Amino acid sequence: MATTTAVSSNIRAGQLPRYSPVGLLILSLIVTGGLFLVFLLAGMTAAYNVTGAIFFGLVLWVVVTYVASFLVEGSRRAKDRLVTALVCTAFGVALIPLLSLLVTVIARGAERFDGSFFSESMRNVTGVGGGAIHAIVGTVEITLAATVISVPIGLLAAIYLVEYGRGAIARGITFLVDVMTGIPSIVAGLFAYALFILLTGNAAYRSGFGGAVALSLLMIPIVVRSSEEMLKLVPMELREASYALGVPRWLTIGKVVLPTALAGIVTGIMLGIARIIGETAPLLLIAGFTDSMNYNLFNQQMMSLPVYAYTQLTNPGTPTDPFFDRAWTAALVLIAIVLLLNLIARLVARFFAPKLPR
Repeated sequence: MATTTAVSSNIRAGQLPRYSPVGLLILSLIVTGGLFLVFLLAGMTAAYNVTGAIFFGLVLWVVVTYVASFLVEGSRRAKDRLVTALVCTAFGVALIPLLSLLVTVIARGAERFDGSFFSESMRNVTGVGGGAIHAIVGTVEITLAATVISVPIGLLAAIYLVEYGRGAIARGITFLVDVMTGIPSIVAGLFAYALFILLTGNAAYRSGFGGAVALSLLMIPIVVRSSEEMLKLVPMELREASYALGVPRWLTIGKVVLPTALAGIVTGIMLGIARIIGETAPLLLIAGFTDSMNYNLFNQQMMSLPVYAYTQLTNPGTPTDPFFDRAWTAALVLIAIVLLLNLIARLVARFFAPKLPR
C-alpha cells in the first residue's frame, strides 16, 4: 500500500493542479481588467475598454500558462499546454467581435423594438415614429422568391454532378459554380438590372422579383456546393442495395439518397439564405427603395431590411437619432430572422432525417 502511494505521488509530482488553466485565466483577466481600470481612473482612456481587457487577458494567460508549465512540468508538457492555450485563445479572440456585435446591436436596436416598428411603414414619416413593416415584408417575399428559384436549380445541379455527371460537362459546371461562388454581389445586381432592361425595354425598371433573381445568383452556387458534398457522403452501399432490388436510379435518388442527405441539404440551404438575406447592393440596383408598402413582387419598387437600414443611416433627417435607432432595430430584426431560420432548419433536419440504428 505504501509502495502504491509513493508511485502515485511520483506520478503527480511535477504537474500543475487540474484546474490551474482556469485559475490562471481568471487571474490574467483580473490583472488586465485592473490595469485598464487604472488607465481609466488616470484619465489615459475616455471609457473602459472591455474588449481590450479581455484580449490582453487572453494573451497574458498564454504567456503565464507556458511559463508556469515550463517551470513545473518541463519543456515538453509546456509546449503541449502552449498549443492548447493558443487554440483556446484563438477561439476566444474570434468570439470577441461576435459577442461585441451582438451586444451592440441588441443594446442599440432595443430602442425601437416595439409594436409600431412591426406595424407601421415610413410613409409620410420624417422624424420620430414610423416602422419597417414594409421592409420586413419585402425581405421575406424577396428571400422566399430567391429560395424558390435557387433550391430546385442548385439541388438538381448537385444531383447531376454526383449521380450522373461525367466528363467535360461536369467539369464545366463545377468550374462555373466555383466562379459564381466568388462573384461580388454588385455584379449579380448589375446582371439582373441589365437582364430586365433587355426584357422590358424600361431603363427605370425596378421590382422585388428582379432582386430575387439577383440574390438567386448568389445563392445557387452555395446550394450546389453544399448539396453536392452531402450527396457524396451517402454510402454507395445504400445505392447498390436499392439497385439490387431492381429500383431504377431516379427512384433510388428520390427515396434513398435524398432522404439520407436531407439534414445536410437543409443546412446548406439555410446557409445560402443567411448569405443573401443581408445583401444590400443588388437590391439597391434592381429592387430600389420605397417608404410605402408593396406586396407585389413584379411591380414597382420594394423595400428590404438591409436597404432600409442603409437608407436610414445614409440619409438621416433632423434630428438624426430616430433614423439611427430605426437602422439599429432593422439590423436586430435581420439577426432574429436568421436565428429563426436556423432553428427551423434544425427542426426540419431532426424530424425528417432518416432514423438510423446506432
